Amino acid sequence: MNIPEDLRYSSDHEWARVEGANVRIGITDFAQDNLGDVVFVQLPEVGLDVEVNGSFSEVESTKSVSDIYAPIAGKVVEVNAELEATPELLNRDPYGEGWICMIAAADLSQVDALLDAAAYRALITD
Repeated sequence: MNIPEDLRYSSDHEWARVEGANVRIGITDFAQDNLGDVVFVQLPEVGLDVEVNGSFSEVESTKSVSDIYAPIAGKVVEVNAELEATPELLNRDPYGEGWICMIAAADLSQVDALLDAAAYRALITD
């Protein structure tokens, strides 16, 4: 299971990467593996205000439909439009081309409250 050391993680299996004042968000390798083949991604609207742990997106796979939850509060400033035509990017490259959105953080210190790689690894192996 791929768990990059430079990311932070939510207990709902989203990852967060700080990029200046913004935070790039996606789902973890563990999440995409459990979902199975992703066939559709409902992207959030640019400009959407999101709250911590609030649902802002949906991923549909051959197994189920799953909500995606915001690991931080803020405003969606960019979405990965490539996922509309190629949702399987979530399976192929969840930490790269399969990112979901970029959020302008209301408070960047919220990222510090997320799990580091070691804590996330412990969460998914228990």
